Amino acid sequence: MTDESLHARRSAATRRKLIEAATTLFAERGYAAVGTEEIVRTAGVTRGAMYHQFADKAALLEAMVEEAEKALVQRVAEGAIAQAGDPIAALKAGSRAFLDEVADPATRQILLIDAPSVLGHARWREIGLRHGLGLVEGVLAHGVELGVLRPMPVRAMAQLVSGAIDEAALAIASADDPVAARATFDEALDLLIEAFRV
Repeated sequence: MTDESLHARRSAATRRKLIEAATTLFAERGYAAVGTEEIVRTAGVTRGAMYHQFADKAALLEAMVEEAEKALVQRVAEGAIAQAGDPIAALKAGSRAFLDEVADPATRQILLIDAPSVLGHARWREIGLRHGLGLVEGVLAHGVELGVLRPMPVRAMAQLVSGAIDEAALAIASADDPVAARATFDEALDLLIEAFRV
């Protein structure tokens, strides 16, 4: 193994330790309540190692959000793929799976509370769309091709559907009664999705 590849492996391991430590700490107490000293101590690395990997704590959060969104979309896709023959069922299953995922307290804290407030709504939305928009767009395009969904501007509609699901997740996360809010948004999303049927 060359010195360069050894350095790259060590760097990746340090990055992984920092992301894992910050994920645990932010999930427990939120971004604002956790300092960088605690992150590096929990990760077992130096402050210099952290700043070699990330410009600041916000950059660390952004890396966490990128990873979390990618993993979340993969899990949601698995549920939607099971319904691939029925695009309406796939869209409903995907929206429910997404809302199930963000109902997890740790995921909710990082993706729905910390990410929009720290990264800004535009950046948070950009990350989410980069990972999830293709999935929604693919299901809609497939449904149009099959003739079970009405003709539509697929990319624009995918953005609107993704936005509706994100807004549902945010509203449920901040609701006084998340269970009742979830039931209401499941019904509303179903009505929205059914409107695409031919």
